[in-house]
Amino acid sequence: MTSGTARHAFRQWPATLGARLFLIFLATLVIAYGLSFAVLFSERYNSFETMLLGNLDKDVTTAVALLDHLPANERSDWVSELDRRTYRYILGTGLPGVPDMTGLGAAMGRTIRDAVGNQFPVTVESIPGPVQRLQAHLTLSDGQPLTIDIYPTIMPLAHWLPYVLLAQLLLLVLCSWFAVRVAIRPLVDLADAANALDPNKATPPLRESGPREVANAAVAFNAMRERIAQYLEERVQILAAISHDLQTPITRMKLRAEIAEDSPEKDKLVQDLAEIEHLINEGIDYARSAHGKIEKSSRIDIGSFIESLAYDYQDTGKPVTILDTVDGAVVTRPHALRRILTNLIDNAIKFGGAAEICVRKDASGTIKIYVLDRGAGIPDDQLNAVLQPFFRLEQSRNRGTGGTGLGLAIAQQLAQAIGGSLKLANREGGGLSAEVSIN
Repeated sequence: MTSGTARHAFRQWPATLGARLFLIFLATLVIAYGLSFAVLFSERYNSFETMLLGNLDKDVTTAVALLDHLPANERSDWVSELDRRTYRYILGTGLPGVPDMTGLGAAMGRTIRDAVGNQFPVTVESIPGPVQRLQAHLTLSDGQPLTIDIYPTIMPLAHWLPYVLLAQLLLLVLCSWFAVRVAIRPLVDLADAANALDPNKATPPLRESGPREVANAAVAFNAMRERIAQYLEERVQILAAISHDLQTPITRMKLRAEIAEDSPEKDKLVQDLAEIEHLINEGIDYARSAHGKIEKSSRIDIGSFIESLAYDYQDTGKPVTILDTVDGAVVTRPHALRRILTNLIDNAIKFGGAAEICVRKDASGTIKIYVLDRGAGIPDDQLNAVLQPFFRLEQSRNRGTGGTGLGLAIAQQLAQAIGGSLKLANREGGGLSAEVSIN
């Protein structure tokens, strides 16, 4: 088998570990069960052959002696009484056949010869036909031919045996499935716990029970999760401390710049200080949105919430309009949702000149909020990249616009924190569409 053929055959295996173990386990049990059945059947056949030859030895000796001593006119009355299940006696030459000197026929021929002795020469022949049939020919003392017609068939199997075999096969399938399920259940639990790992959510620890190896893996996983949560909490605290410590020197530098004489260098210094302060605040917001503590969920009316957000922008003269909205209550974290939409609307106004909001509900009940603009859009190959922290498009998001590359990253992190998602797409006719889904 070539390597390509071997790889193709391997790909035919089921994709899950449970299915593979089930097939291996079941195939092994079925093969072992089949071998055991074959051994028992072979032993049954050998026992039958031994019993048949033993009975034939004793019975032929008695029957031939009896028929030889009876008068010729009385033998026909006794022949039917001497018949057995696998052989019978015929007063005559029997059927023409071919010499059979192999297998069971040869063994039965030797048994009959030993039984009658040298007094009656015996010829054993195989009778052609669909089933095995032998005939032993000999001549009695008065010259009358005698034929022993033999049907060497094994004892029939019980009619209930197939149902027992089927029940045993079903039992093997159920036991194999149950054993594999019990074996891989800890792996499934570990995979589910790893997928659900979120330092922002208070999820119960993985059960530390079961076999020793499984319990050790659960203990290690729980310890890893605690270390990750502690590390992320420490990082947020460090960033918050740095931000707090930098506020004082930045404020002093601003005051010194304000009392300095007006000059182009003063304006540049004030602008640089503002950018530094904005960058620090954005970094802290990103760290808190990704790993910090999140507010509790509450029920809000999504239509009123969007209208309130749009009116706040309109009161300050910002071009924000509502294209469509829906009414209905939704359970979410309102401050986090407001921060998500604020970042998206600010980007739409900054890079598109205006923002449009559209709210819809799909058939599954998911609320989808769209923030639309008619700006330059984003290249398709960079739609995912702009969601990464500190990523800025070269032509639009640069130091001149004051962007830090964290606005969309914060929005995405907060969307995941509230159990939703954020997707970006270019609009037909130009512009960008930011879709926020809330389950």
